[in-house]
Amino acid sequence: MNRTELLRQLRAHHPSDERESAMLQRIIDFVRDNDRCFDRRLSGGHLTGSAWMVDADRSHALLTHHARLDIWAQLGGHVEDDPDMLNAAWREAREESGLDSVRPISDQIFDVDVHAIPANPKEAAHFHYDIRFMFEADRDAELAITAESKSLRWIALDDISEITQEESILRMVRKTRKLKAWR
Repeated sequence: MNRTELLRQLRAHHPSDERESAMLQRIIDFVRDNDRCFDRRLSGGHLTGSAWMVDADRSHALLTHHARLDIWAQLGGHVEDDPDMLNAAWREAREESGLDSVRPISDQIFDVDVHAIPANPKEAAHFHYDIRFMFEADRDAELAITAESKSLRWIALDDISEITQEESILRMVRKTRKLKAWR
């Protein structure tokens, strides 16, 4: 994927609310203005790919308790050597869950978010311009926790607000409920 194709996909995305719309515009501006937008060494921020992983009946999502950030979040991470955002999210989903049978529900962007990453001993504070795709996996398959996670759990959509009030996560829960209602 190149920047032109990513910009096409971003412009085709339909944000669910004003907040996501504002973040979508920030990401479009960032990609348009930074030819190194995929490079994690870019000062100030870079693109990341995330996987909103749900089970077959869309009643649960797989979340990780991020080891460094100490928050519950969707699976995802850096683009690495493949600037295809769907492939990056798919790779991260498999690596961070230990699941082999992960499949994308669609090749269209599911959600976007821009969030600050605090400084740490290895890097300065920066932003993640996160492109998110929806994936499906078997909730009964065995999970493998990596060093990036304190925990990894399938959580009922109805219970997610008990472990996080992060708006971007709750927005994806709302989107999943709407999709489930249309099935």
